[in-house]
Amino acid sequence: MPRISAFYGLVIFMPANDHDPPHFHIRYAEHKGRVAIETGALLPGSTLPRRAVRLAEWRQLLVDELLAAWGSIREGDQPGAIEPLP
Repeated sequence: MPRISAFYGLVIFMPANDHDPPHFHIRYAEHKGRVAIETGALLPGSTLPRRAVRLAEWRQLLVDELLAAWGSIREGDQPGAIEPLP
């Protein structure tokens, strides 16, 4: 499962051969979640606390890069690392 970023306790990754819509997965301590790249919506089954959801809004700054990573993974390539929050 390619890890694409990590910051403030969040680990962001995108599994190969994942389903649409384009999204990323988050691990935050014992919590897990999936966030739609384009809308920021939490996908069903997410158990992220409010703090992790707020931090995941980092995706607004990087939508194009996240979509490019999604495309790379779908083509069987490794995505590059994406800049974390400072």
